[in-house]
Amino acid sequence: MSLQVTDLRVYYRTLAGDVQALDGVTFGVADGEIMGLAGESGCGKSTLGNSLIRFDPRMRYIEGHVELDGLDLPIRDTNAMNDFRFSAVSVIPQYAMSALNPTRKIGKMIGELLATKDIDYQKVRPEIERRLDMVGLARDVLTRYPIELSGGMKQRMVMVLSTLLNPSLLIADEITSALDVSTQKAVAQTLVSFRDHEFVNSMMVITHDMSILYQIADSITVMYAGKLAEKAPTSVIINSPRHPYSQMLIASLPEVGVRYADKHLTGIPGNPPSLLNPPGGCRFRARCPLAFEKCLEEPPFIELAPGHSVACWKAV
Repeated sequence: MSLQVTDLRVYYRTLAGDVQALDGVTFGVADGEIMGLAGESGCGKSTLGNSLIRFDPRMRYIEGHVELDGLDLPIRDTNAMNDFRFSAVSVIPQYAMSALNPTRKIGKMIGELLATKDIDYQKVRPEIERRLDMVGLARDVLTRYPIELSGGMKQRMVMVLSTLLNPSLLIADEITSALDVSTQKAVAQTLVSFRDHEFVNSMMVITHDMSILYQIADSITVMYAGKLAEKAPTSVIINSPRHPYSQMLIASLPEVGVRYADKHLTGIPGNPPSLLNPPGGCRFRARCPLAFEKCLEEPPFIELAPGHSVACWKAV
């Protein structure tokens, strides 16, 4: 097992109180696995990704344990995490196209970043150029400013930067959301190639777009209101999900060749609960068509079959 997260709880401090963004999350990512992470906005997807690299100082770590390749990640200590960022665990941030320093040429910026890790830019430049070739970028991008690159070019450049030190775990956060369809496909294929070339060992891909996960993910984890709802192989989540929320997410997707006049898309009625004061029991029960009295108790996240876990009383 490459990544093992156990009972992770991460809150945000606000003037109104603690926002319980992650509340008891437990899961694993195997060696070589690409795990997709899906759910509505505000469900905790990006918080989960950021908590594993500790990028946001507003995060308040309540409890939990994270292991990567058998080593404890010191996620509660910003300074201690410096030894792990980008070499053990790396991230392609949600706003990757704005992550490049506009006042530096690409090559100079890479050199400055590598210097913080005591790595000589000139020694690794041949490898940088090889990876630029892989993602379809001309080598002269190293002499350009970020403003001279298109959105898709910036995205691929950040992908090269994030994987340059061959991290064990790569977290890709909504990296296709601002791209056109053809560029989305190219970026998704590039992620898979990074895994296949062993630039990364395992990967978490955070996205709203289930179609992207269907193309590249080995498994999909569905989150709702700070908790895990279901985790299963991709084919199982897409074709036979067990949690009502997963089922309604899939049902809300358009089908190729099906006209709106023949089949209307159905959304999920209602809104997620506030995480300032989340309800007890199953957090989806107020929107769930299958809710019954037992749902006032919190369902355990249990394994129904190898690799398939769900938190729902009706699925037990």
